[in-house]
Amino acid sequence: MKLKQVEGLLGTLQQFSNPKVELEQYPTGPHIASRLLYMAESTFGDISGKVVADFGCGCGTLGIASALLGAEHVISIDIDSQALEIASENAADLELDIDFICCDIKNLGWRGQLVNTVVMNPPFGTRKKGSDMGFLTIALKVASEAVYSLHKTTTRDHVKRTALRDCNAKSAEVLCELKFDVPQLYKFHKKKEVDIAVDLWRFVP
Repeated sequence: MKLKQVEGLLGTLQQFSNPKVELEQYPTGPHIASRLLYMAESTFGDISGKVVADFGCGCGTLGIASALLGAEHVISIDIDSQALEIASENAADLELDIDFICCDIKNLGWRGQLVNTVVMNPPFGTRKKGSDMGFLTIALKVASEAVYSLHKTTTRDHVKRTALRDCNAKSAEVLCELKFDVPQLYKFHKKKEVDIAVDLWRFVP
């Protein structure tokens, strides 16, 4: 499936109707999501035929993109049951078979490398400090081949240091810098939308 086709299908997905600020719920737009997964597949072969987990899946965008690009099995996990309902409907609309699990990533309880690849757009840690690194720590424990993750560009040095030193990643590489479009979802947002510079990382466990 071509990049434009993936982006087009992702653009039809339902998004949060009532986002929860404490979970830092922001939709991963079709432009960023399609490029993240397309690069993971076309450059590294980390999606097609693989078992892929989407951590903090929200409305399911990254897991759905993985399924569209030929993942053998997709497991999408989120703490928010309402978001998972939307994600499940989105997958059903595209006739995709995805397993959804309602669980706090911290309480996942998986032992060993149970998936090939983890894809995620974790909370940036602006409301709860360190939540992004918590996601990364667990992702690097359960993935056998690669973890793809979005992090604010301003945290680049910290992310690299934490991944290599504290999480024992074999490598941590910024594949590209992207603009993450944050729409005006919450009352404290003063502008209609803001572009935040984010890095697309590939970590090797």
